[in-house]
Amino acid sequence: MSMGTLVKLKALVLANNNLTGELPSTLKNCSNLIMLDVGENMLSGPIPPWIGESMQLLIILNMRGNHFSGNLPIHLCYLKHIQLLDLSRNYMSGGIPTCLKNFTAMAENSINRSDTMQRVHWINSSYFEVYGRVSLDDYTFEITWMWKGVEQGFRNPELNLKSIDLSCNNLTGEIPKEVGHLLGLVSLNLARNNLSGEIPSEIGNLSSLDYLDLSRNHFSGRIPSSLSQIDGLGKLDLSHNSLSGRIPTGRDFETYDASSFEGNVDLCGEQINKTCPGDGDRTTTMKPEEEAEKGEDSDFYEALYMSMGVGYFTGFWGLFGPILVWRPWRNAYLMFLNRFIGYMYVWLRTLW
Repeated sequence: MSMGTLVKLKALVLANNNLTGELPSTLKNCSNLIMLDVGENMLSGPIPPWIGESMQLLIILNMRGNHFSGNLPIHLCYLKHIQLLDLSRNYMSGGIPTCLKNFTAMAENSINRSDTMQRVHWINSSYFEVYGRVSLDDYTFEITWMWKGVEQGFRNPELNLKSIDLSCNNLTGEIPKEVGHLLGLVSLNLARNNLSGEIPSEIGNLSSLDYLDLSRNHFSGRIPSSLSQIDGLGKLDLSHNSLSGRIPTGRDFETYDASSFEGNVDLCGEQINKTCPGDGDRTTTMKPEEEAEKGEDSDFYEALYMSMGVGYFTGFWGLFGPILVWRPWRNAYLMFLNRFIGYMYVWLRTLW
């Protein structure tokens, strides 16, 4: 409880311990916190609303791997400077609040490094008063973060990453369309929840997105074509949902392997080597009426070709057969040709 008296505290890292119970309410006095990391403990109870109300300078909030339960408090939306939010592997329920569009820092395409540096590295005025020189107190933020499904260590991640991880909870409802406002978001992980409905097309607005994991939920409908407009989407996982229709093509979508879409029995497309209705050999998808029509056409052409063959045979042998076989006909034919050639020769001479 006495930690609440450390009102000028900037970073509180208590991760990877065996802490139990709820967060003490006195921590709300630590309104200057930029980083709060209590991940990988056994803390329980609801996420207190005062985190959003009193700690509005937070850039990094890591509470993953605990026993927190209850709904996501809408007060978290007051964290306008938040860039890394990890509440994964807890027992959170309810829906994702629509007010997450208030995450101002995540709504910016790039990280305002000068502003962040100003708040992370501050001028020590007391040092100036004593020694007459300015001292720049700095602190290297070091944090272990889940990145593309792999736990990695980062130094000063607030200068590079913008990430939301709500995976492995019991969240329900739909993805709010307001997520499309977070234009600077680099990583979004909502895997292993009970989310449902369609994937909002607004998610295609996230032009900075590099990692998107929506696997093992209950999403239905088509994969929005707007996802194919994200140039740098390096990793995508939509597996084990109830998605249907054709997988979009173009840009990075052709590089994702089948595992990104497995477990969606009604999906089709080149990526999973499954033809969609209307694709492939027409003979495999013809209706009975089309088959009958094609059969009638083939009978007509077959009769036409046969009659042409018979006509050719009859005409050729009816005219040239007797000439080749009987000498009187052959002599008469040759005499006719001689007369005709002589006549043509005389006629052409008169023209010249």
